[in-house]
Amino acid sequence: MTIRVLILAPTPALRSGLRALLGAEEAIEVVGEAAGAEMLDEFSGLEVIVLAGDELPADEWVAAFGEAEPPPALLLLSEEAEAARELTSLPLRAWGLLPPDADEDELIAAVFALHEGLLAASPALLQPLLGAAPAYSAEEELFEELSPREGEVLQLLSQGFPNKQIAMELGISEHTVKFHISAIYAKLGVTNRTEAVRRALRLGLVAL
Repeated sequence: MTIRVLILAPTPALRSGLRALLGAEEAIEVVGEAAGAEMLDEFSGLEVIVLAGDELPADEWVAAFGEAEPPPALLLLSEEAEAARELTSLPLRAWGLLPPDADEDELIAAVFALHEGLLAASPALLQPLLGAAPAYSAEEELFEELSPREGEVLQLLSQGFPNKQIAMELGISEHTVKFHISAIYAKLGVTNRTEAVRRALRLGLVAL
């Protein structure tokens, strides 16, 4: 499997840094770099676009993505959660949101997740898009129901399994496990494993 990635960033230094980080993974092929969306028509067969910046020129993106089949996924590197709202209006296969200082492992994990059509986002950046988490009550419901796979991951989390062992048990990659966990945190309104397990127990989502 090879994932074709295009890097869009405003400066040569930033593009070079992202290429170096993503190039550490053999399954990722950086097919090109550009300063903006005006270069998109020079590349075809893209699977993931990594964009560094806070602004999304919606009209240009829609024009660039509109005829792509299948459409690419987009990973936005930004600290502005509001900028990500525009992602939902674009014809993307999947999207992700990470801070600009995301490390190599986070970037690579996000690319793998997006390639599989999953949401890839930092919980801290995703929370403003979901709204403030209300205080817990017995009648409280989830922001969004967990998928069957997320339920399986959560059950293994509650048993103290590390990511590597969860991946082995479910026959998926560690990268995919990480982003299932991120999705679980967002849906439960928590920020770590301990809180996730405690809340899941209160809601009857897992059994020890």
